[in-house]
Amino acid sequence: MTTSVAHTSADTQPSDVEIAQAHTLEPITEIARRAGIPDHALIPYGRTKAKIDVPALTQEDADFVQKNGRLILVTAMSPTPAGEGKSTVLIGLADAIRTAGHNTMVTLREPSQGPVMGIKGGAAGGGYAQVVPMEDINLHFTGDLHAIAAATNTLAAMIDNHIHHGNSLDIDPRRVTWRRCLDVNDRSLRNIVTGLGGPAHGTPREAGFDITAASEIMAILCLATDLGDLKRRIGRIVVGQNRQQQPVTADDLGAAGALTALLRDAINPNLVQTLGGTPALVHGGPFANIAHGCNSLIATRTALSLADVVLTEAGFGSDLGAEKFFDIKTRAGHLDVAAAVIVATIRSLKYNGGVPRTELSSSNPEALRQGLVNLERHTTNIRKFGVDPVVALNLFSSDSAEEREAMQAWAEEHGVRVVETQVWAHGGAGAAELAEAVLDTAGIAGAGNAVAAESQVAQTHNANGSAHVLYDPSEGTEATLNTIARDIYGAEHVELSPQARKDLAFLEANGWDKLPVCVSKTQYSFSDDQTTLGAPEGHTLHVRQLVPRIGAGFVVALTGNVMTLPGLPKKPAAEGIDVDENGVVSGLF
Repeated sequence: MTTSVAHTSADTQPSDVEIAQAHTLEPITEIARRAGIPDHALIPYGRTKAKIDVPALTQEDADFVQKNGRLILVTAMSPTPAGEGKSTVLIGLADAIRTAGHNTMVTLREPSQGPVMGIKGGAAGGGYAQVVPMEDINLHFTGDLHAIAAATNTLAAMIDNHIHHGNSLDIDPRRVTWRRCLDVNDRSLRNIVTGLGGPAHGTPREAGFDITAASEIMAILCLATDLGDLKRRIGRIVVGQNRQQQPVTADDLGAAGALTALLRDAINPNLVQTLGGTPALVHGGPFANIAHGCNSLIATRTALSLADVVLTEAGFGSDLGAEKFFDIKTRAGHLDVAAAVIVATIRSLKYNGGVPRTELSSSNPEALRQGLVNLERHTTNIRKFGVDPVVALNLFSSDSAEEREAMQAWAEEHGVRVVETQVWAHGGAGAAELAEAVLDTAGIAGAGNAVAAESQVAQTHNANGSAHVLYDPSEGTEATLNTIARDIYGAEHVELSPQARKDLAFLEANGWDKLPVCVSKTQYSFSDDQTTLGAPEGHTLHVRQLVPRIGAGFVVALTGNVMTLPGLPKKPAAEGIDVDENGVVSGLF
């Protein structure tokens, strides 16, 4: 067992942004060459970031060699206020695998300014395991989220404009379901009334905003295979109903072309780098609690065509991002999964064992044992998709020897491979043992021989071959909900509200009840009650609404009291962020 730790006191360590600013980034052209991206497929956004022209990449080119990479999924236990470090572990693991001699790439989601300015923080990793330039990535980046908001709000404006100018589609203003979006946690805009001020200002109706990460156009961008597919999916968006209660689509409004034009640059994946110099594609950013929680399919497929080993993440735990990764993303993209990693911390396990946040630094092996039921549920869930996970134990300075020994005892008892990691403090060097375990689980050739590793990858792709989805959507929306609730959440019943029953009838009348289901649920619990920790069983999943997302290709099930536009906390992170007269950002984690 290692004796060093991943995190030390904040008083003795620089902040994430200070670590990133002290690092000398390689030119993005060098990162592109390392990834095998030809110059004609690279669209630089300054010196340190770029977009990839995917159609140009796939053209005949003597210098481009199409790979058939192996995909590794990184997920986590149920998140807690203590933090687990899923993205941080993924980035450190990627650097470790690349250091071991493998052609490696990272695919991550883009951060939302909601969490960045709110409470959770960004999604660019931390410490010495980050993607950089972290200030750009965590703020405006290349403008993808702004483009998605512009497209979403353009469609909303076209709906209201159509109603104002005669309403030839006979849209029922009471049944318009399309909502505007913005990338800010602003609870005051969840429910609003538009069109006030008299006839010249439109038809008054109830409306509202979602956060950009929860918008259907975000989901569409992340599941589209190319620009043509993006346009077709946008055309299928259901914006509401007419007075005969028939669906009205974006195509009916003639909106698909304009919206696609707004997204023609945003569909290109963004190329950046890790602190260890590993190429990283950061593209798309749906939340996993209120959306499907995976980076874009285009970015993942592009990375698999460029690298031998690709690491990707799914938001939050196995019950949210990972379930949707398998049941929505791999189904849509025909992806295979070679290995999976579940990130856990002793602190978060103790929190699930009943320890208050203020006491997590005190050694408490008994509370740890109590909280391990949460991690056990997550490992069981991943195995239901045909993949045997490796648990990455992200160490903190407060983790005692007794607690670490209790973790290893649990691992041996349950047949789970648990590997300690130290990536926050040591970057890729802190994930060397984890890299060895993951590569072994994935059946990828040993480290130190890149040529042999590439050959082995080509020969053993799909050797794992057992990864599969959980349910058959053709059995219907209600059956799918029951399967997810029972097999993943440990629930005994699914209860549909009267509104959800009406929504189900609408789905069935239009033949949409055979689509996959994206459950919108609190990330903090396997139930729809965020205060119920551990691994609850026999509870009821309360579904209040079913929303057709026909462009995305799934149905959203809103459960409990989860909000599609979060609010800021009492003391938002924005209060601590500053910039000096030279443009240097501080306080960004």
